[in-house]
Amino acid sequence: MGGYGVMSNGESVDYSVHEAWNEATNVYLLVILVSFALLLYARKNKRKIMRIFTMPPTVGSSPEPNFYDSLQKVRLRQQLEMYSLARKFDQQQQQQQQQTEVQESVQLSME
Repeated sequence: MGGYGVMSNGESVDYSVHEAWNEATNVYLLVILVSFALLLYARKNKRKIMRIFTMPPTVGSSPEPNFYDSLQKVRLRQQLEMYSLARKFDQQQQQQQQQTEVQESVQLSME
């Protein structure tokens, strides 16, 4: 019996191993080239690809806001109202001080 890759009569060489190796090598090269092309495409079109994998908002979901978000909005509204009331109070105090100063200056000038 002959060695692996050699026919039994010893005259001709069996090239099936070499052909299988060449085909496997070609497949590996093809896989590498396709992977490289996909990598370049993914870098160029990252946003398009990410848009595919992101979940769109569900249509059937209830439009009710989250309780924590609504609570934050209420607190923010209360803080804004308190701030505006404090500003109005300060403005009124300043106006009263100016009026008393004017009245005092008028009284001093009259005397």
